[in-house]
Amino acid sequence: MKTLINLITLTFFALTLNAQDKFLDLWPNGAPSDNGLSGPEVDEGNNRVSNISVAKLYVYLPEKEINTGAAVILMPGGGYRREAMSHEGYEVGEWLKSKGVAGIVLKYRLPNYGHHQVPLEDANRAVRFVRQHAKEWGIDPNKVGVGGASAGGHLASMAGTTFDLGNPDATDPAEVFSCRPDFNLLLYPFIFIHEEDVQQGRRSRLFSENDGWDIIQKYSSERNVTANTPPTFLVLADNDKSVNPRHAIEFYLALKKHDIPAEMHIFQDGGHGFGITKQNMPSDQWPDLFYDWLKTIKMVE
Repeated sequence: MKTLINLITLTFFALTLNAQDKFLDLWPNGAPSDNGLSGPEVDEGNNRVSNISVAKLYVYLPEKEINTGAAVILMPGGGYRREAMSHEGYEVGEWLKSKGVAGIVLKYRLPNYGHHQVPLEDANRAVRFVRQHAKEWGIDPNKVGVGGASAGGHLASMAGTTFDLGNPDATDPAEVFSCRPDFNLLLYPFIFIHEEDVQQGRRSRLFSENDGWDIIQKYSSERNVTANTPPTFLVLADNDKSVNPRHAIEFYLALKKHDIPAEMHIFQDGGHGFGITKQNMPSDQWPDLFYDWLKTIKMVE
């Protein structure tokens, strides 16, 4: 019986992988920096992966008949210690694909106690990389957004507030393209807003003990919001015990200071880390609400 269960599990995992249209190395010629991790990745169970030192893209492309041209680069959460690849990544990518939106899951390199620039390098690169391949993948380069959950929500918020418009003289073809997303999807994001968040940032392995507030505040995306920040959709639960709702709320208020279009849903129940799982709660509605919002901002018709 145990052998049969293992076979079924392996078959299901294989089918999940086969559902992806493309599986790509984000830095085929090597990343610009190293996070100090080595050895194989570790699956801690339920497709929660740690020890990630090589960034990968898992690409889910919709059928031509329903393709809207929009794309969302997804960044799973996991406290920067691991990444919840299924319910905050692959499964969301599959759902987006079914709605005519390309779902592109980024397995970003982990910061490993102080290599704080590494995940953001991957997030920015992913946006450029998708635009580089937009024509080939049936994507409109002006409809490329980022989405993330928890720590991945922090990373997505950084990608949406810390970007450049590309380098036309770059020898790397991807670096020619802008890394500014066209919209943000933030699920229960952790955002380093106040000095009291410093220790949690260190516990998350994003920062080292030597990193002071002068460095950490640069990663407070609420402080980085400008008039050029893209429209943003936020989802969170009032009873989230892991990330205080004020993080998303203060980010929303920063958006409003600059008149950035935004929509925020605070569900009473849902807790933290619900992703796209069904809990028979109102928070289950967020994917459809997000899709309707994409219509509102003219990313899909």
